[in-house]
Amino acid sequence: MSKVDLHVHSTASDGRLSPEEVVRKAAELGLAVIALADHDSVDGIIPALRAAREFPQLKLIPAVEVSTDVPSGEVHILGYFIDYTSVELAEALARFRNSRERRAQGMVAKLAKLGIHIEWQRVKELAGDGSIARPHIAQAMLEKGYISSIREAFDKYIARDGPAYVEREKLTPVQAVELIVQAEGLAVMAHPLTAPDPEAMIGELKSAGLVGLEAYYDGYTAEEINTLVGLAERHGLIATGGSDYHGLDESDETMMGGVEVPVASAEKLMALAGERALKSAIP
Repeated sequence: MSKVDLHVHSTASDGRLSPEEVVRKAAELGLAVIALADHDSVDGIIPALRAAREFPQLKLIPAVEVSTDVPSGEVHILGYFIDYTSVELAEALARFRNSRERRAQGMVAKLAKLGIHIEWQRVKELAGDGSIARPHIAQAMLEKGYISSIREAFDKYIARDGPAYVEREKLTPVQAVELIVQAEGLAVMAHPLTAPDPEAMIGELKSAGLVGLEAYYDGYTAEEINTLVGLAERHGLIATGGSDYHGLDESDETMMGGVEVPVASAEKLMALAGERALKSAIP
């Protein structure tokens, strides 16, 4: 079990556990550092920070994950130590959450044409106060017996190339990095192997302010990790990592702390935040 997990989600976006539950779970597992990085939302950060006060052995890094628009594949940008009180950031993220809801409605309509009938109201209930995302649609499908696992929903229907997939409003990768930099955060390229050509993109993103690359990630082989660590070193980036934990059934995903992330990854990230005197890095 790793002591570090820099990629965790809560009910503020598409996770199953509340921010407080995420913190308690991390403490129970003996983690030393976690980053709450919900999709297009910082709503879980304040309650998570409050919960973390009960566990002085656990460091919580405020973060966010922003999806971007590329012709093929997926590029997500993680923002660490962001100013989660920024009005400009909140307004930008609200636009993306609204586009998520329109996209989800479109997916429900496409699924209906495929003979898969789920209720929009149920999808909204599953999302609760968080932003509506694909896992909520998958959960509604699972409840009605159309699929046998959350992963099956993605594999057969709602992945990017699936028959029920719908696009939504997104930034370009460079714009996402710039948004995070403007919010006084540290931008890191998430799960880079989903990008069509990660190395070609890194130079452009680094010029915009990219400081890290998520090399240690769920499902990556030792060879892939070594390649990404080498790529990070060549470009002067911090090699970070995390589980991308959503609180789903253990058969569907890796447990929080289940990806071996070096403690040095978190230490380098925290040191850089300190050097730049980022607002949310100050105790």
